[in-house]
Amino acid sequence: MDTPQPLYDLAPIARLMLLGVLIALGPLAWVGWRNRNSSPMRRLQALTVLTLFLTFDLVLFGAFTRLTDSGLGCPDWPGCYGSASPVGARTEIAAAQEAMPTGPVTHGKAWVEMIHRYLATGVGVLIIVLTVSAWVQHRKAVRVGGERPPISPWWPTFTLFWVCLQGAFGALTVTMKLFPAIVTLHLIGGLVLLALLCVQAVRHTQSAQGKLPVRVSTGLRWGLVITGVLVAVQVVLGGWVSTNYAVLACTTFPTCQGSWWPAMDFGQGFQVWRALGMLQDGSHISFAGLTAIHYVHRLMAYVVLLALGIVCWRLRQAGVLRVQSRWLTALALLQLATGLSNVVLDWPLLAAVLHTGGAAALVVVLTWALVSSRAASAPQEFSAPSGASRVSA
Repeated sequence: MDTPQPLYDLAPIARLMLLGVLIALGPLAWVGWRNRNSSPMRRLQALTVLTLFLTFDLVLFGAFTRLTDSGLGCPDWPGCYGSASPVGARTEIAAAQEAMPTGPVTHGKAWVEMIHRYLATGVGVLIIVLTVSAWVQHRKAVRVGGERPPISPWWPTFTLFWVCLQGAFGALTVTMKLFPAIVTLHLIGGLVLLALLCVQAVRHTQSAQGKLPVRVSTGLRWGLVITGVLVAVQVVLGGWVSTNYAVLACTTFPTCQGSWWPAMDFGQGFQVWRALGMLQDGSHISFAGLTAIHYVHRLMAYVVLLALGIVCWRLRQAGVLRVQSRWLTALALLQLATGLSNVVLDWPLLAAVLHTGGAAALVVVLTWALVSSRAASAPQEFSAPSGASRVSA
């Protein structure tokens, strides 16, 4: 009888960390070369923006990993059957695939899962570099004077803490066998990470360009905040739909199962702490429970689209944040198109990944808009540093 694979096997952790460093060296070298004649603040800004971009790519690849059922492609953590790559685990993967050809462990799924872990480790290394660089620049400015970072070094420090927490949820996603609440929290954590990096990227860019947040009316500022909260709630509901595989509970639009109010069991659908496909009493979740999950997300989508439409209209009327307004309009249309495609086209992979990407982009753009604006009665939080207008973007 084969010995079961332990859920945690830390043997390959040193090799995985080395791979993360090697992956991070590429972006670090690119930033260093592109900004070789720039100030340390300009290099820090460029690295922050690039880390935000790569984190967005990581969120997209995480969605691809989940949607291709590759989340258990390697049943242990952090490696694959105790190896740093599927190459070293090919015998165990082949045996698992032979025993269950359509199961969660195949050579292809193992590679998808491990590439996701490699990319996550690389992003973690970049955030470590951001944190160290921010503290070095801050202490240098305090000690000898000069240009201070436009944002407290505690921001990247908290971001580093958050990415470590996100890694822990990634481990639990595997070891708890795609427990819906854990997978949803892992998705939410990725979007919070994007928001944290976006705040820092916008502040650094404002400082580099010598700009200050735009003054907007109190009502418009609250409109952005409320829309951001509604999008956040919708993202959580969307994650709950995806992690419970409830997308196909309704395959028609605008009705569901031929009804405007189909049979639903909200108690089952929103019983949070339970295994995938099961209830807390050990029974299987009903189709009515899955329908409730899907339909609540759909109803909330109408509210979010209305809120986005109103805030974009108000931004255009006020003549401010034009770029963010155009992005929000385009992303709202993308979410509508991909959401409908998921329903009526039987959940195609491209549409599903784009739907997650659209949600992540909405979080980034709304964060961008909030950081780039202030209520008309609010004081400015920082002033442009001396000579900032001479620093190129």
